[in-house]
Amino acid sequence: MLILAAEYLPSIEYVARLISSGDNYVIDCGEHYIKRSARNRARIMTANGTLDLTVPLVKANRPRTPMQTVKIDYSTPWQHQHWVALKSAYRSSPYFDEIAERIEPFYKGHYENLVEFNLALLRVLLDFMGYTAPLKTTTEYVVATADDIDLRPKHREVTFTTPHYFQLFSDRFPFAENLSIIDLLMSEGNYSADLLK
Repeated sequence: MLILAAEYLPSIEYVARLISSGDNYVIDCGEHYIKRSARNRARIMTANGTLDLTVPLVKANRPRTPMQTVKIDYSTPWQHQHWVALKSAYRSSPYFDEIAERIEPFYKGHYENLVEFNLALLRVLLDFMGYTAPLKTTTEYVVATADDIDLRPKHREVTFTTPHYFQLFSDRFPFAENLSIIDLLMSEGNYSADLLK
């Protein structure tokens, strides 16, 4: 079984493994929050190289904080900053307009809980790719077995190779592996799923 965390604008590997797993996966919402991880960070490509977008959180630095209780901190204008960064990075990409109209509400609305925000945003991105199956989540911590593929650990060996696609700013920077799925979607649109099979 594939075990995933509820991640913010997850990586290409995350989405590739999810859609190729059939229904043999689960998104573990019962885990503890891991600081400086993809739970609230995404990496995109910009004109200045890669950039990490981080969703600020309320008191999530306490040990063993359950993911389900992690709240988003709206005391800073992070939504505006992320949206400006996404627009600046991708406005000249072929699928920007189609994707922007779907994700812009996430940068104007209000989600109290990080898990709810991440799952709702993931659902929109997967729908755009034509993956409409319901997301399989659990509120109980999933103990991985030796046969499982566990993508939750922050430091793990990555064996995934990103399929090559045209990345914006490829005239300035070498191909960047395993960026946020948003990078692939902006370049390849709803054809992205075909590249990940």
